[in-house]
Amino acid sequence: MGGVLRRERLAQQRTLKDVSEEARISVPYLSELERGRKEASSEVLAAAAHALGLGLGELLSLAQEDLVTHSRRRGHGRVAGGPGNGLCLAA
Repeated sequence: MGGVLRRERLAQQRTLKDVSEEARISVPYLSELERGRKEASSEVLAAAAHALGLGLGELLSLAQEDLVTHSRRRGHGRVAGGPGNGLCLAA
């Protein structure tokens, strides 16, 4: 999730401070989320996603795409969660 948040933030050329203020979470906490050092509640993820103009569902879909792509690059072929496998990501 953190990688998706960071990628979306950087694509919008926004700072950690800008997004954290809009999401009402601290800069250090958002930074830790982006680096994968903290796990966020669904409420925090929704707030961060909203600050980036995304819905929570969109954020989860982007994270699923990253997982599938990463698994395929590592040579795992079709992975659990690929199309039709019903992978659910929960926060």
